[in-house]
Amino acid sequence: MPRADRKPHTLAASLRRILCVSAHPDDNEFTVAGSVARWAREGRDVAFCLVTSGGAGTNEHTPRSEGLIPRREQESREAARILGVKDVVLLGYTDGALEPTLALRRDLTRVIRQQRPDVVVCSDPTPRWYGDNYLNHPDHRAVASAALDAVFPSAETRAIFPELLGEGLEPHKVKEVLIVGALEPNAWIDIGDTFDVKCAALRAHASQVGGGEWVEGLLRGWGEREGKRVGVRYAEAFRRLVLS
Repeated sequence: MPRADRKPHTLAASLRRILCVSAHPDDNEFTVAGSVARWAREGRDVAFCLVTSGGAGTNEHTPRSEGLIPRREQESREAARILGVKDVVLLGYTDGALEPTLALRRDLTRVIRQQRPDVVVCSDPTPRWYGDNYLNHPDHRAVASAALDAVFPSAETRAIFPELLGEGLEPHKVKEVLIVGALEPNAWIDIGDTFDVKCAALRAHASQVGGGEWVEGLLRGWGEREGKRVGVRYAEAFRRLVLS
């Protein structure tokens, strides 16, 4: 049963621009795509920043890496189109070798100042594992750490990365952060009306999911688990930070 004081969260109407930062091309589709599709339907401008193009994403569906990067970039753009995402920024870092370096933080600070989002969405850099059978990918942790450091203090502080001022990129203050994969979420987005769109967007990553026959079952289980916490059919969970 949902807690009596827990209800689905809706972004304030004033939060018009949203930037989702992830390590790999399909990360957003696995985690936040239902919310993204909802925000796009509400008329908000959503952009994706993909730090790598997923060149190490070999598996039973794609056993070889030759030609994988352009294929995954194309899949990313198709998934974004399905979701209603306005822009896809590809940073081109090497998949599987990310660290939360100053260079990565600078690049993410640049993207934030270019996109000027009201809300930044990223993953949680702190969990090393989830449950008893999933180790959190080091790329996920590295990108999340750099993204949060880019939000604060780098994006809003003139004296940090002053070379960005020379590029015409003035400081920008992000109003809210939504962290996916947090062990203690405090906000849930109702994705009942966009669950099917989320499934379609993930299936666009055919190099990773093959025919995608199993996609709906996996996402349904996750969505139902979070939905029960707020009394809706499907939801996505976040740790919401409101920055003063």
